[in-house]
Amino acid sequence: MARKNLIGVSDSHATDGEDDRPLAGRPIVGLNPGQRPLSPIGGITRSLSNITQKVERAQELERQLAEGLAIIELDPALVDASFVADRLGVAADAEQSLLQQIRDHGQQVPILVRPHPSEDGRYQVAYGHRRLAATRELGSKVRAVVRDLSDEQLVISQGQENNARTDLSFIERSLFATRLEDREFSRDVIMSALGVDKAALSKMIAIVRRLPVVVIEAIGAAPSIGRRRWTELADLMGNDDKLAGAHEFVRRSEFRARESDQRFETLFSFLSTVKAGSQAVAWVAPDDTRPVRIRETNSETTLSFSKKAAPGFADFVRQRLKSLYLEFQEETGD
Repeated sequence: MARKNLIGVSDSHATDGEDDRPLAGRPIVGLNPGQRPLSPIGGITRSLSNITQKVERAQELERQLAEGLAIIELDPALVDASFVADRLGVAADAEQSLLQQIRDHGQQVPILVRPHPSEDGRYQVAYGHRRLAATRELGSKVRAVVRDLSDEQLVISQGQENNARTDLSFIERSLFATRLEDREFSRDVIMSALGVDKAALSKMIAIVRRLPVVVIEAIGAAPSIGRRRWTELADLMGNDDKLAGAHEFVRRSEFRARESDQRFETLFSFLSTVKAGSQAVAWVAPDDTRPVRIRETNSETTLSFSKKAAPGFADFVRQRLKSLYLEFQEETGD
């Protein structure tokens, strides 16, 4: 008979992160359809590593309970998200998979919440946002451990739980770190939350600082894209023309219709073909002055009028734009 641990889950039904299915009912992690199992030694090593992680996480929950904390059931409507987002969306199939697991087996792993710091009778999630969303959709109570957590303790718990699952992408972890820094958390706290050293953290934050957040959010989690590729994308967006092109490109409906990894790749390909802005070239007038500078990019041609070289010339041209345009139409047949 399987031994029950303190959180009410038998050893033979240990769970891993957001996956609430009993362990025995899950496919082998990392094994694709038609793929042969790992060699006995490699498989045993990997299995032992997974088992060790699960035991450590179960022991942590048991430690919390031993400190006098209990698992209670809460109305999901009373539970708010963490004050720092750590995800850039979840794939629909992953959401449905978790929903089905909880529907079939119940919520095996409790979420961690704290009493809301500013609203009486409400709570705030440290980790377990997807489980909370699933129980909310199912119309059931959410099982939770309630702890009095400071802001620092909450984000460390949130980050360390994500590290244990290792399912956040590079850019999600980097954006989470940057948001924490923007909220004036120390680098030591952020390193504890993410389980990274100072050098790695600096690189993660530096990449996010070089990219518009609106573009990152439009691309999404991009789970297959690592630090090197994000660095290359930041390099591509190093001038104003490509930056403007990226903003326009990510608003296209065909871009948004793609999966996250594909959105990254299509934007990368697009920016790789965009020409950098040319240098402005002076137009030499018949009197050898240079009253106009012309700058041309993929999307526009810009004329800059020198008030010193030809005072009033800009107004002269502006007043004749209509006649110039009509003359242009006559010559081009438009």
